[in-house]
Amino acid sequence: MKKSINGFPHHIYHQTHVAPETVLNQSEHFLKAMETRRSVRDFSDKDVPKAVIENLIMTAATAPSGANKQPWTFCAINDSTLKKQIRVAAEQEEYDSYNGRMPQQWLKDLAPLGTDWQKPFLEIAPWLIVVFAQTTGINKEKNYYVQESVGIACGFLIAAIHQAGLVTLTHTPSPMNFLKSILKRPDNERPFLLLPVGYAADEVFVPEITKKDLGEIAVFI
Repeated sequence: MKKSINGFPHHIYHQTHVAPETVLNQSEHFLKAMETRRSVRDFSDKDVPKAVIENLIMTAATAPSGANKQPWTFCAINDSTLKKQIRVAAEQEEYDSYNGRMPQQWLKDLAPLGTDWQKPFLEIAPWLIVVFAQTTGINKEKNYYVQESVGIACGFLIAAIHQAGLVTLTHTPSPMNFLKSILKRPDNERPFLLLPVGYAADEVFVPEITKKDLGEIAVFI
């Protein structure tokens, strides 16, 4: 069944209804799955089929966006030459950040994570997904809530990567304008996030960190 609202067609939304206990079980299952997600910096060079990356991107594209403008572009890079260029440029920015740009408190906060300016994963991971935010449409039409919309899509993408059995980390070398130059993106796009995607290396160490508990992050009124 369809109906017109403000002159635009709408159709009935169909959802599979499940019992309350099933809803609880599914929410717990997803929570437990996502609790195993970690930011990984040690990648295998094992190939990931292009079809997998396509599915991940299309999952991200199901995210809601302001006025359904979908103001995002996902550049999936498998080419070794481009990955090398991105690594060189990213490491230059990161070197400058770790050696003068970042204040001491920032460096102190990063110390438990074991990060530094070297980013070999940008070449080792079989895929890099660079997410661009479209400040306007291709014909300069207005987009709405661009940062929020692209941020939500990136959250969907990170969850999809984990659920597929792959790993990633959120890499944000600052500034990131070199990505726009290397990938020859148009004037209406701004780099938002860089995600290496692939399998974890055979041996991976991650920092022993904890997440805030429910009482620290939520208020029920």
